[in-house]
Amino acid sequence: MARILTIESTCDETAAAILDDQLMVHGECIATQTELHERFLGVVPEIAARAHLERIIPVIHESLSQASMKPHELDAVAVATTPGLANSLLIGLMAAKTLALCLNKPLISINHLHAHVYACQIAFKRNVFPCVGLIVSGGHSHLYRFNDPLTPEFLGGTIDDAAGEAFDKVANMLRLGFPGGPALARLADTGDPTRYSFPRSFIHEDRIAFSFSGLKTAVRYELAGYGQVDFATLSIPGDKAADVAASFQAAVVDVLYNKAILALRQTGLRTLCVGGGVAANRALRDALREAALENDFDLLIAPPELCTDNAVMGAIAFEKYHRKQFADQTLEIAPGLIR
Repeated sequence: MARILTIESTCDETAAAILDDQLMVHGECIATQTELHERFLGVVPEIAARAHLERIIPVIHESLSQASMKPHELDAVAVATTPGLANSLLIGLMAAKTLALCLNKPLISINHLHAHVYACQIAFKRNVFPCVGLIVSGGHSHLYRFNDPLTPEFLGGTIDDAAGEAFDKVANMLRLGFPGGPALARLADTGDPTRYSFPRSFIHEDRIAFSFSGLKTAVRYELAGYGQVDFATLSIPGDKAADVAASFQAAVVDVLYNKAILALRQTGLRTLCVGGGVAANRALRDALREAALENDFDLLIAPPELCTDNAVMGAIAFEKYHRKQFADQTLEIAPGLIR
């Protein structure tokens, strides 16, 4: 039975896991950075990179300890190298390269986005391919056709803000703190999702694309009107804040599930796999479940603990391990989105 150490450092979570080729987790550790970025209301790349540098070794050590393993007992080392914040990716890559070189073990490169879809296979412990993959997070809103785990076809994605980014920015307007997405979803539960008719870009167009910038701007105008405004001092009645949050969330959810259904229709596939931080949103999950019943397709959504950034979804490395698709010490990061 092969066992791989997987490392995740694409943004602001430092994570490692020990996994076997039956997709069982033997050890896992995640060091969050929420407290470091909270006062900035967003992730500061330099702060994130420094925190990764401090935490990467303890996180790896803890994962090995939970698995009752010594480093030399590993069969390979895998690391997410794309996409993500450049300096954060570098910390994970340098740790993985060093371990692979010193232990004389294979080095495997992971695509973070593809791993989000693979999280569905891990969770449901069955082959989910071929499928349409919907990835929704703070930095990404994309649809892929996955004929297999490693060679997806990009179908379409956001042309501006990602869904999670829009959640966080609207949460900032409502002064809900950081991370804003979960707080906005909780507030939306108390509001009327039909109170405001916010735009749903491209929803009636026969193309796979997202745009949330206009939606974010519409929320801003509803809250503060035109011109400059200091949201830190803006008075927003509680009932209006709840209705705005609910109406905004409804608009995002409408667009996401409509485009996911469009992707299924255009590809002819009958399985939709959903991953990424926003996939933990209850309203989105409920809407997709209803759509699956109405449209008769198989819906697989990663469990909440595998939606946010983690190293367990790095089990996709086994797809390369068994094919002997190894990297060497010239492996580099690719911060930008590779479709």
